[in-house]
Amino acid sequence: MKKFIPAFVLSLAATLLSGCDTHTSPTGRSQTLLFSESDMAQMGEASFAQMKQSLPINRNPQLNAYVNCITQRIVKQAGDTRHKHWEVVLFDSPQVNAFALPGGFIGVYTGMLNLAHTPDELAAVIGHEVAHVLSSHGNEQASRSEMKNFGLKAVDFALDMGEVEHRDMVMAALGLGAEVGITLPFSRDQETEADVVGLVLMAKAGFDPRAAVSLWQNMARAPGSQPMEILSTHPSHGSRIEELNEQIPHVMPAYQQAREDGIRECRPR
Repeated sequence: MKKFIPAFVLSLAATLLSGCDTHTSPTGRSQTLLFSESDMAQMGEASFAQMKQSLPINRNPQLNAYVNCITQRIVKQAGDTRHKHWEVVLFDSPQVNAFALPGGFIGVYTGMLNLAHTPDELAAVIGHEVAHVLSSHGNEQASRSEMKNFGLKAVDFALDMGEVEHRDMVMAALGLGAEVGITLPFSRDQETEADVVGLVLMAKAGFDPRAAVSLWQNMARAPGSQPMEILSTHPSHGSRIEELNEQIPHVMPAYQQAREDGIRECRPR
């Protein structure tokens, strides 16, 4: 006899996968943070230590001084009391990438310097990555993943108890629904938020926020295909550039004020 999925099972799945928001992000989004700051800092430190052991580090003094100059100007504007010191490492890799980890750790790949052609463009990259940390996005993602896994396990148990037919297909559908309906759109929200917060940081540090647009134009011209926006954790280049253009007028006064106050120039190699 064919059995159907009980209504309480679907209700349980929706409840557990949605979570309960308890915090507010810098742009006013609701966030769920299950982990402490110290826990996240320890995870960030461990991950960074592992990367330093597994990836070659660029020791060029001019390049390192250049990246550090930009980074220190950015983090000075963060007003972040959690990270007294930010460690910056330039990894010797052609990969176009940069990242920041909880605990105050920043990695920049030399391949990024071939795409971010100016100090302002590199500041857009670093400002964006620092914004991820300031906005507790790592904690948020880890918390969402924890809740999603817990919810799917609970639903799997309920289906098992109910002896529902085609259980594997049901679980696969729920997993895809959780990924597309929660994890991916949420990551796009984080990326957009990091763009907005990063613009503020770079403008206050005296870097031209308009360079964020030219950076993503460089990204759009770079080789490699981009997945459909609905199935990507990042906004499309076009969406990103459009949003940045809308935000730039709001941060230009901060940039102009920083230039009037005088800043230390960061010169490339």
